[in-house]
Amino acid sequence: MRCRRLLYSAPILSAIKVIAVGLCLTLMPMLAGGWTMPARAQGAEDEISFATQRLALQVSVGDEAVMRSALDIAANVSRFFSDQAEEVDIRIVVFGPGMTMLRPGMSPVLDRLKAFDQSMPNVSFAACGNTLDSLERAEGVRPEIVEYADIVVAGVAELMRLDQAGYTIVKP
Repeated sequence: MRCRRLLYSAPILSAIKVIAVGLCLTLMPMLAGGWTMPARAQGAEDEISFATQRLALQVSVGDEAVMRSALDIAANVSRFFSDQAEEVDIRIVVFGPGMTMLRPGMSPVLDRLKAFDQSMPNVSFAACGNTLDSLERAEGVRPEIVEYADIVVAGVAELMRLDQAGYTIVKP
């Protein structure tokens, strides 16, 4: 019997296998999907990327004092960071019984909401679409909300998205 002589030693073959596997793992995603960016979550993060500070306020109860507290916090935080020459983006997310605060015929803070819309462009309002759907089923008609509130699919999902985008979540 003839003895075959190996052209490469075992350590060299192992190193070649490791390099080949590494290249495959690196190149396969690029070949399969190309150079793509991940999909964005609900909302437009580009609109809020200018801010160095981010705050989301949760209003989920139909209590005037809670909404007033959220508006006070928004005004105070906005003023604080403005004094520090920093930009701040504030999003007030409203869902559940808190939706009353965004309904023109029912909101006890309507005048203050209008003032925020006119004088504080860094503060925005998000209304939960799921809550609006529930109210529509219960009342037979889709409830009207203030025109400057954005409707998001789900208020809690919006808070989760904002958290992932670096917002601090506060429930007054």
